[in-house]
Amino acid sequence: MKKFWGMVMATAALLVTGCGGGTATNDNPQTEIHVAAAASLTDAMKEISAEFEKENPNFKVIFNFGSSGALQQAIENGGGTDLFYSAAQKQMDALETAGALAEGTRKNLLENKVVLIVPNDSDKNISGFENLTEENIQHIALGEPKGVPVGQYSEEIFNNFGILDAVQAKAVYGSDVRQVLAWVESGEADCGVVYATDAAISDKVKVVATAPANSHKPVIYPAAVIKDTKNLDAAKKFLDFTSAETAKKIFEKYGFRSID
Repeated sequence: MKKFWGMVMATAALLVTGCGGGTATNDNPQTEIHVAAAASLTDAMKEISAEFEKENPNFKVIFNFGSSGALQQAIENGGGTDLFYSAAQKQMDALETAGALAEGTRKNLLENKVVLIVPNDSDKNISGFENLTEENIQHIALGEPKGVPVGQYSEEIFNNFGILDAVQAKAVYGSDVRQVLAWVESGEADCGVVYATDAAISDKVKVVATAPANSHKPVIYPAAVIKDTKNLDAAKKFLDFTSAETAKKIFEKYGFRSID
C-alpha cells in the first residue's frame, strides 16, 4: 500500500510540473509583464523592476529596450507588449491615434535633458553646440532622427543654432541613444548628443554643454498600457508602481525628473 501511494504522489508531482509549462506552479504562480521601454530607461527600469518583483513575487517583468520608434513599430506589428515607455510624445501619439492604447492609462511620467558629450580625453576643444561646425570636428554621433527621439531633439537644437546642414555632413547615426553613448566612449566619434541621464552613467565621457530649454521640445517620457495586453491588471499594477514613491526615487537617482 505504501508503494502504491508513493507512485500516486510521484505521478501527481509530474503532472503539476508539466502543466506549469516551466514558468509557474500551483505553489508559485507567476505572471509575466512584457515592457517595451526606451533605451535611456535601461538602468533605472532594471532597478525598479527588481523592487517591484520583491514586493510582488508572483510577477516577472520582461523588458525590450530600444529606440522608441523601433518599439512603436514592434507594437504596431503585434509584438505582444503589455506596456510602453517612450522617450517622446511622437511615438505614443502614433499608437494612440491607431487605437493601440488601453483607454485611460496614458500618463506623462518623466522629464529629461539633452546634452553634448565628448570623450574624457578629448583634445578637440569642444565647449558648446556652436563648435560643431569647426573643421577639426569630423564625426558627430547622433540618434537616427526618424525613429530615435534623441535624434529628433538633436535636429531641433541644430536648427535652433542654424547649423543643421553642417552637422548632418559629419553625422554618424546610431540605432538608439546607448549606441551614440558607446561611440563617444570609445572615441569613434568626436562628440555626441545624448540625454543627461545617459551621460551620468558613464565615467568615460564628460558633458560640455546642455541644450537650452527653448531650443527643442520638452523631453517628456509618456507611458501607457497596450490595448491588446492579455494581462491588463498586471500591466496597470506595474504602471502604477513606476509612478509611486519608490520608483520616483530611483528615477531621480539616475537624473530623471518625475512629473507628478
